[in-house]
Amino acid sequence: MSIAPDNLFIDTGFAQCCHYAEKACGDAVAFKRIPAEERLIAVLADGLGHGLKANILALMTTTMALRFSAEDRELVHSAEIIMDALPVCQVRQISYATFTIVDTRLGGETRVVEMGNPEFLLFRGGAPLQIEGQPVVSPKYRDRTMTVYRFRAQPQDRVLFFSDGVTQAGLGSPNYPLGWRNSGVEKYVRSQLASDPEISAQELSERLLREAIAHEPELRPSDDITAACLHFREPRRMLLFTGPPFDQNRDAECARLFREFRGTRVISGGTSAEIISRELGVPLELDLDSASGDLPPLSRLKGADLVTEGIFTLSRAARYLESGEFQHNDPAGQLVELMRRNDIINFLVGTRINEAHQDPNLPVDLELRRNIVKRLAAVLRDRYMKDVEIHFV
Repeated sequence: MSIAPDNLFIDTGFAQCCHYAEKACGDAVAFKRIPAEERLIAVLADGLGHGLKANILALMTTTMALRFSAEDRELVHSAEIIMDALPVCQVRQISYATFTIVDTRLGGETRVVEMGNPEFLLFRGGAPLQIEGQPVVSPKYRDRTMTVYRFRAQPQDRVLFFSDGVTQAGLGSPNYPLGWRNSGVEKYVRSQLASDPEISAQELSERLLREAIAHEPELRPSDDITAACLHFREPRRMLLFTGPPFDQNRDAECARLFREFRGTRVISGGTSAEIISRELGVPLELDLDSASGDLPPLSRLKGADLVTEGIFTLSRAARYLESGEFQHNDPAGQLVELMRRNDIINFLVGTRINEAHQDPNLPVDLELRRNIVKRLAAVLRDRYMKDVEIHFV
């Protein structure tokens, strides 16, 4: 989401895995954007222990922390409410969850609140930057100190926060008797930014997770492991043109908008591609080598980063985004990758009905193009924190 007049944008990502013997992760991550305030809140919570009970503790903590932060409630009182509400473990007779809250507002003003989690890392210019925190103690829970950090985010800043499954990875092993620790994480992140300065928040989170797992004996995580990242950067834009305009006289207008767009340019739909090809005078070629599974193959057109079939591919892309399935190299998977890589997604949607999609023998879930686009827009906004604009023509 864009958070500043100069178009500073926050790219978000996280990756996690659970304890090797569990099916439920005892860590939880949640993001909430408040467009009216140009504000983004991220929470990472780590429930006591691991498994289902820890999962419940973590989910309850993220839910309450998001709500209280969004409502700007007093910090200490909010933390006390969270601690009071958590169910008590019957074995240890305590209720506990650690958390990190990152709250970013208009212009990059950022507050980080930590209680029990490893200290977050702020990278500026590819190097770690130390921020002094202020301790805050609850009169009711004096053994649980929170630390509050404040800073103004700048372009290319990265904020990384994680559960102790990251810093304690490999704990007790010959190479990491004290675990990977913050210093090891910091060194690793620095190396990744040096080799790949434009790495996305999601990819950096995934690499950090994989590296933490690699430190574990036999690659079996002894704890839940979660890594999250915010990347403050200039927004990356994408235009997706799909469907012929209702009025054929607007074909030239759509082609002009496509040609002049600065960013990633995608066409979804055979008729849409033919319009761009005809109006711009560039050849359209079918790429038969790109055929994959049950989806039609891609096409090639100069000036377009990706040209796919329409309804089927868009529907499959929506399904991938909703389920979090990203390991697909079919046309829908390539479309999803471009959507994840960009920050501001512009849909240019033609509203002329394609008679081929009115056949009652087609699958029931084959939706009209405009409804598929709205479905894509919803998941991109709500789950992936993208800014989305839809223009119907």
